Amino acid sequence: GDVLAYLRASLNVETDGKSLTIEIGGADQVSYGELMHEYARQRGLRRWMIPVPFLTPRLSSLWLGLVTPLYARVGRKLVDSLRHSTVVRDPSAFRLFPIRPIGVRDAIASALRNEDAGFAQTRWSDALSAGGAPRSWGGARFGNRLVDSRVVNVDAAPSDVFAAVESIGGDTGWYYGNWLWSVRGWIDLLIGGVGIRRGRRDPRHVLVGDALDCWRVESIQPGTRLRLSAEMKLPGRAWLEFEVLPHNGGSTLRQTATFDPLGLWGLAYWYGIWPLHQFVFAGMLRGIARAAVADSRK
Repeated sequence: GDVLAYLRASLNVETDGKSLTIEIGGADQVSYGELMHEYARQRGLRRWMIPVPFLTPRLSSLWLGLVTPLYARVGRKLVDSLRHSTVVRDPSAFRLFPIRPIGVRDAIASALRNEDAGFAQTRWSDALSAGGAPRSWGGARFGNRLVDSRVVNVDAAPSDVFAAVESIGGDTGWYYGNWLWSVRGWIDLLIGGVGIRRGRRDPRHVLVGDALDCWRVESIQPGTRLRLSAEMKLPGRAWLEFEVLPHNGGSTLRQTATFDPLGLWGLAYWYGIWPLHQFVFAGMLRGIARAAVADSRK
């Protein structure tokens, strides 16, 4: 954001042939602790800061990878930077550039929006490809998000496969373990959620914004991709996505469940129901494939 704006604007700064070192910074002067508190507030997390005077930044950086999704090398660089003051002391940037930097609150909000936008555009058929035949991935992590992605080859045209995908929920059900979905819906109702009683607007087709049991249609690319966001009560955010691609005269169907956990409760929830996911998600994928093949033979 602001850094790129400064770089672009620097092309038009007159320096009379001299080299200049210009300090740039945000609108607010805050500590690292205040930064973390503001991030936690916007993410809905509860965090306590516990000063530990006997640990140096260098030692702290060695165990950072155990509690954050950062790569160890990147984490060490970030923690080591705590040694250096990053307060702007030369106000030349305000005189030379027509830029007024945003504050910490807006900067964090913008970063979270950009992260969500980039995530929404992710195609798991590309992100999880490793050469050769399409593979399933269970328990993969992308940043803070946890991903369960499964793939199956279907002996049916992509249009038939996507028709089965688009019909999911409502009277059609979820192709496997419908009684489990019903139990989850009743639990959701008991804790103040929407449950799965809403059904769907149309039995065969969906539009962006449609309610679909305890999900909502977030995006759809007809014939190719359907993405649902969860509206049930969860310690985090969840999505369920389907991608259909042509493959060897038939189709490849990829089903991806993604969870963005909210703190330790979110992680405990994901791993606590992990065994159940193995049955429900695998069965749902097989059920969609069977329905698509059956429809293609009518």
